[in-house]
Amino acid sequence: MAAPGETSTDPAAVPALAVVLVTHDTRDEVLGALEALAADPERPGDLEVVVVDAGSRDGTVAAVRGRADGTRVLALANTGFGRGANAGVRATSARLVLVANADVRVRPGALHRLAACLAAEDDVAAVGPQVRYPSGALQASARRDLDVATVLGHAVLGRLWPENPWTRRYHARDLPSDVPRDVAWLSGCALLLRREAFASVGGFDPGYFLYVEDMDLGDRLRAAGWRLRYEPAAVVEHRVGASTSRARLRALWHHAVSLDRYLARRLQGAGRLLRPLLPVALAAWVVVTVLVERGGAGRSTTGERFEVPGRSGSR
Repeated sequence: MAAPGETSTDPAAVPALAVVLVTHDTRDEVLGALEALAADPERPGDLEVVVVDAGSRDGTVAAVRGRADGTRVLALANTGFGRGANAGVRATSARLVLVANADVRVRPGALHRLAACLAAEDDVAAVGPQVRYPSGALQASARRDLDVATVLGHAVLGRLWPENPWTRRYHARDLPSDVPRDVAWLSGCALLLRREAFASVGGFDPGYFLYVEDMDLGDRLRAAGWRLRYEPAAVVEHRVGASTSRARLRALWHHAVSLDRYLARRLQGAGRLLRPLLPVALAAWVVVTVLVERGGAGRSTTGERFEVPGRSGSR
C-alpha cells in the first residue's frame, strides 16, 4: 500500500494543486467550502478536489456527489482526522495538496499565494495562511514550539487572565501577524503540503484521533530537515467547531488525550517528573472548560471560541 502522499501518476499529467476537505456531519459547511473554491478567480483550472467524508449521517455524500462539478467523494468510517486526511492525499495526484477543514472558506487568491510560497523555496514542506474568524478577528495559526509549562499555564489562566505570559506565548502574540516567517507548526485547519515532504514522514500520525496531529506533523517535518512557512498574504476564514460543537465534551476529551500523547513523548529530563500530573491536569481542564462554556463564557465578544491547548481552534 502506498504511503500517505505517494502517487504513481504520469508526471506529465499531474495537476498543479489539489484540495482535500475532511468532513463529519457538516454537509452545509462543506458545500460552502466548495462554493468558495469555485468562486476563486485564481484557482488552477485543473484543480483536484476530494471530499473525505468520515461517516456522516446528514446526507453529505449525496449532496457533494450531486454537485456534478468534478469533486470526488471518499466515503470512510470515522477513524479520525489524520487517517481521513492521509486517505484524501493518497486519492489525489497533485504535487501540492491543501488539507482543510470543512468549515474553512478559502478567500480569492489564497491558493495561488500559498502555492507560490512553496514554489519559491524547495526546502519548505508546508505553508499556512493567515486565518481569521468570521468576525474578522485574527485566529492564531502559526506557532512556535510548545512546552508543558506554556500549555498548562494557558489552559489554567487563559480565561481569567488573557494577557498572561503563557497565553501570549501560546498564541505567539509577540510575533507580527502580517509578516511571512518560518514557524514550528501550523494549524491543520488549512495547510498546503508538498507531497514529497508529506510522504517522506508518513503523513499525519493516525494515533491522534482528533487534534494535535498538526503539531506532531510539524515536529516530524522539521526533524527531517524541512521548513514550515507562514504566508499572511493568503487569507482563509475558519468558522471553528462545525463538527465538534454538537459533542463538545467528547471533543475536549479527544483533545486532552491527544495533548497528553504529544507532551508525554516529548518530556525530557526533569520534565518527566510532571508526567503523572498531565492526565489529571488535562481532565480538570476539560471539566472546567465545559462548565464555563455552559455558563455562557465559551466565546468572546467577537465570536471566537476560547482556544484549547494544542491546536488553534476546534474542528
